[in-house]
This record gives sequence, C-alpha cells and structure tokens, in this order.
Amino acid sequence: QLQASGGGLVQAGGSLRLSCAASGRTATSSTMGWFRQAPRNRREFVAAINWSGANTGYADSVKGRFTISRDSAKNTVYLQMNSLKSEDTAVYYCAAGGAWSLRYSREERYNTWGQGTQVTVSS
Repeated sequence: QLQASGGGLVQAGGSLRLSCAASGRTATSSTMGWFRQAPRNRREFVAAINWSGANTGYADSVKGRFTISRDSAKNTVYLQMNSLKSEDTAVYYCAAGGAWSLRYSREERYNTWGQGTQVTVSS
C-alpha cells in the first residue's frame, strides 16, 4: 500500500529525497506523513501534508531543512531533506491517514504505514 524509497548514506550537509508511492485505498488518503525512528529512540514525527498540498506541518528539528510535497497524479509523497545532520540518521517511515487535522503529528492519526527506508548521515 505504501512503498518508501530513496534512503541511503550521505555526508553531513548533504541532501536526499525520499519518495513514498501509495497504491490502493491509501492513494486517496487525505493526510500523508513522514516519521522516523533512530536506534534506541521512539518513533517521532517529521512532516505531514494534506491532499491538496496546501497544508503542511513540520517538526521543529527539521523546519527550514526538510520539505514535504505531494504529486497526487502520481500518488507519491516526497520528503526533500537538505543540510542533513548526523542526528537525522534513522529509519524513515511514510504513513497515510484520514482528514487533515491539527493533530497531524500524532501517530494515531495514521492507519497505514510503509516499510521504512534507512537514512544514514555520516559526520
């Protein structure tokens, strides 16, 4: 239903773009989000976007560096990550949820999750 890709190894200061391709019922999900989980840490919210792309939200830790976007024609959500830091190292998950809400950062707002893609930033 959700296929994440684009992870890899990058040096600090570099960039990566993650993609999340949606299929089936998730392709029309109103809210799409990215979360990440570093070793020994809890999964945390990164960014979210609504169906039209008019509404977005970001974690404070990535504001100004990451950009979430959506191509509804391709049923794909992107996460452009610039100025990467070692603390961005994590497995990144995309998720699909229902109607846009100000609670977009809450995991319980999402009902479908992708398999995760590893991002490693070397310092």
